Amino acid sequence: MRFIVSTIGTSMNERKNHTSLTEKSFIVSTIGTSILTNNIDGNNQDEANWRRILGISANNKKKELQEEHKTVIDTLEERARKKLAQDDVEIRRQASAELNGIYGIYEGTLPENTSDQHYLICTDTYQGRTTGDLIKDFLSEQGFDVAIEMPKQLSTKDTNSFTNGTKELIKWLEDNVPWRRDNGYQVIFNLVGGFKSLQGYMQTFGTFYADETVYIFEGSSDLIKIPRLPIQIDTAVIENHLIKFALMDAGKLYSTEEIEGIPETLLEFVQENGMTFAGLSAWGGLIWQRTKSDLLSGELLQFPNLGYRRSFIDNYKVLNPQQRTDLQETLAQIATALEETSGDTTRLNERVSGLNFQPLAGFDNIYTFRIARGIRVSCSIADDGLYLYRYGPRNTINRNPN
Repeated sequence: MRFIVSTIGTSMNERKNHTSLTEKSFIVSTIGTSILTNNIDGNNQDEANWRRILGISANNKKKELQEEHKTVIDTLEERARKKLAQDDVEIRRQASAELNGIYGIYEGTLPENTSDQHYLICTDTYQGRTTGDLIKDFLSEQGFDVAIEMPKQLSTKDTNSFTNGTKELIKWLEDNVPWRRDNGYQVIFNLVGGFKSLQGYMQTFGTFYADETVYIFEGSSDLIKIPRLPIQIDTAVIENHLIKFALMDAGKLYSTEEIEGIPETLLEFVQENGMTFAGLSAWGGLIWQRTKSDLLSGELLQFPNLGYRRSFIDNYKVLNPQQRTDLQETLAQIATALEETSGDTTRLNERVSGLNFQPLAGFDNIYTFRIARGIRVSCSIADDGLYLYRYGPRNTINRNPN
């Protein structure tokens, strides 16, 4: 896998326009715990241990917290709310690294009546929810459109949790960033706050998704702006292993012999029953998310455990690129689920979210499943898999499934 980075010359005016706010911005901020630690009274002996408590409880969910630790977090949260309520920009900036970055983006003054959208990336922990709510509530009071995104499992508890969390984050970015850029939003990653491990990943993600990534010099209000680099991805490796990438994205693991030729940087290795298997790493998932629309909108792929009637193939040929991508992603999920359950179709709805696999009333051994709202595929169960008949609007498929 090669990344081709091209340096493109721009005039001074073009550079200035690139780093200034447009009419609307989509601002993604990583949220850490500075708004809690900054409210510990260093002169109070009773609080000498609080920073350590925040450290050892950083990855706990609410139900996992000791009552003493929860009390410390809740006390610091209340102090932070009182501090943010003060009508003093410098106090607010000093209270929170994340807000320091947001104020820096707006050159010290938060705008009124703005169409900007803010998303706060928080860890899947009690502290993550607490700090996210603090920043969200403050920005909402200032009139911003703001929401929290908490990728499932995202924490620094262990490598597996962090990796799974970053994979969820990549999928969220792919679902939320490109269409906003297409609709005129400038995408800004505010990485002033947050855990260092996540910041490192987000800096790389920003290369693909953000128009601009911002930091602030420690202890100051001086903003550092890093513009997006033009990167071209060589998709040859993925094209040569297209079905494997689609299935790995759906959760399939391959033996090391089966993934020969795929760079190790795109793979995550796990041990099961004394054997080594590989799936997509966070980086592999990132590259896949950035390229799948082009790759899955081509020819219909022959996934394992699935067969196609001529009518289904003909239906596929007239689909637009997005419809083809959505369909093939669903087929990859179904194929993976069937393999993992040894062809048990009764567990498809459990394994594939939103599939709604069910028998079609009035027909013998005819089933349907959902691709998108109002769109269904008809099929039958055969040879530990599915044989697909037709794709189309639900009412059409229900009337004429085969």
